[in-house]
This record gives sequence, C-alpha cells and structure tokens, in this order.
Amino acid sequence: MREMTKKFLEDAFAGESMAHMKYLIFADEAEQRGLKKLANLFRAIAYAEYVHARNHYRELGKIYKEMAENVQQCIDGETFEIDEMYPVYNTVAQFQEEKGAERSTKFAWEAEKIHAEMYKKAKELVEKGEDYTAEKIYICPVCGHTVEGEPPEKCPVCGAPKSAYREFSI
Repeated sequence: MREMTKKFLEDAFAGESMAHMKYLIFADEAEQRGLKKLANLFRAIAYAEYVHARNHYRELGKIYKEMAENVQQCIDGETFEIDEMYPVYNTVAQFQEEKGAERSTKFAWEAEKIHAEMYKKAKELVEKGEDYTAEKIYICPVCGHTVEGEPPEKCPVCGAPKSAYREFSI
C-alpha cells in the first residue's frame, strides 16, 4: 500500500473509532435522560462507525489469521499505555493540577495493568488451541477495574460497590 493511502486509512480508522465511542457515550447519556429513541439513533450510527473502522483496519492488514497475533496487538497496546502513555499523561495532569484528568488517567492506568495480564493469559491459551477460561468478567463502570469471577465487595481502585460492576458472560 502506498504511504499516503496508508496514512489516510490510519487517520480514517482513528476518526471512525473515536466517533464510535463518542456516540456510545452519547447513547448512554440520552438513555439516562429518558431519551430512548435518541439513544437508539446514537447506538445505530455508532455501529455504522464501527463497520467503517473495521473495514479500514482490514484494508490496513491489521487483522491476522492467527488469533495469537491479534491478541499480541492487544498486549502491545496495553503495555504501551502502562509503560509510556499513562505515566506521562498522569504526571502532566498532576503537574497542571487537573484533578479530574489525574483521576481519569490513574483509573485507566490501573485497569490497563489488569488487561495486559489477561491478554497474556489469553495468548498462552490460544497458542495451545484453547479458548479463554473466564466465563464471567466484571468491569467497574466508574474506573474500569476488571476482574474474572466475582467482583470485590468494594472496587479497590475507586471504591464503587460490588453492585455497580457490570457483568460480561457467555
């Protein structure tokens, strides 16, 4: 692929990905305000943005036949966030006394550490031809703390109660 086309597809992937997430966030906000049809509109168009992002990512050759390679991309991304991105972002937020940004980056940083370990475990299993073992994964909706099995009585990162955790199960 020519360099300019590659850059444009990468930029388009980033833009579509951000639009997808932004629209899902707007959908949650609309739903909380009782605007169910507006929430549905946001979710529907968020899905279209996901389709666009997926198509761009495929054209960039980033989806691999070997699942271990896909999982490795996740490990690499989480590791970058843990080792480079969030330490810098958090330090700058502290320096500039931006308490909300400091809290937000700290929450994400702590969750990414857990995610990296989960992906490492997943890669080992996939390389053996096995599926991931956890049938239930819980996410704290305040900070993103992630746990397999039952969530703690109180989130160790932000203090949210066990009842707040969102379950993801098969």
